[in-house]
Amino acid sequence: MSKQDLSLFQVSGEPYDIGFRLGELARPVFAEYMEQSIAWRAVRRWRGEPFVQQLRAAAHAYFPALLAELDGMAAGLGWSAEDVFLWNCRGELIHNAPDGCTTLAAVGGNARFIAHNEDGDPFLRERCALVEVQPAGKPGFVSFYYPGSLPGHTFAANRAGLVQAINNLRICIPAAGVPRMILARAVLDAASLDEALSILRGTPAASGFHHTLGCAGDERLLSVEVSARRCSAQTVSAIAGHANHLIHAGCEAEAQIVTDSSRDRQARVEHLLSTCAGPINPAALLNMLQDRAPEGLPIYRDDPFDPDDENTLATALFDIGSDRVSMTVYRQGQCAFETVVASLRPAPLRT
Repeated sequence: MSKQDLSLFQVSGEPYDIGFRLGELARPVFAEYMEQSIAWRAVRRWRGEPFVQQLRAAAHAYFPALLAELDGMAAGLGWSAEDVFLWNCRGELIHNAPDGCTTLAAVGGNARFIAHNEDGDPFLRERCALVEVQPAGKPGFVSFYYPGSLPGHTFAANRAGLVQAINNLRICIPAAGVPRMILARAVLDAASLDEALSILRGTPAASGFHHTLGCAGDERLLSVEVSARRCSAQTVSAIAGHANHLIHAGCEAEAQIVTDSSRDRQARVEHLLSTCAGPINPAALLNMLQDRAPEGLPIYRDDPFDPDDENTLATALFDIGSDRVSMTVYRQGQCAFETVVASLRPAPLRT
């Protein structure tokens, strides 16, 4: 196995058991990770606050099985359930959480692609993994896994053919709703694109993420911005890109933090897309995600002094077909993992 290869761990069973195993996988690195994390020092100040109890109550009301996963993860980590829940609410509690990312979505003829840079704490560069999770009675999925965080807030494909890539949004005014990391994990239990969209539209969100969604057998690719105030879904007609701030029409009244990196990456993506010539193909998308801008802050992030304290930990490419999803993951430009996720319940193509 080369240094760039990503390990895949298989986890199955009831929610608490799944969480416990995920916690066990993360336990060797989690304490050290938290010890050096500036974000955790800010998040842990929320211990015992009523707002945190409101977030937990909302999670229990809408997704009790996923709350059980989190409690199981805490047990597997050997940490308190309160602290692990806090950490999985970091986007609601500190607003400027250090999880970045850039996503591209492209449609060309019968081809559909989602490509994604997963940007996070540089400490995690060699400390993340892939997990194949099979909850009882659900499709199951393959996801990138941050130690101690519910799978789903990064990039993943499930056995119903659904693909999701997540971008952090720095929403300033949260609400007493379902934490965004639990909501993103819930999407991975959806059996179709419409069901995923229904989950996002029908659940009161505590803050927000940008979700890029596609599904085997469905010709649509969706760009969905979720916040505590609104859920905006746009169909990608040809090619689109998204960094880490709200950009859909109507977002102007939303209080958000737009970092220099997110602004520069969004501008660079839009420039590259405007000058893109020829048919869309995987190589072109990957080249864009490897781009180091001649000026400003780059799309591909490997500077130890990155102003958001984030580096690109992995790049994922999803090729979405009629009955399967091809998933390839790269680290530092080298292929680290590839698989085909067959769709067990393909939906008919829309006409």
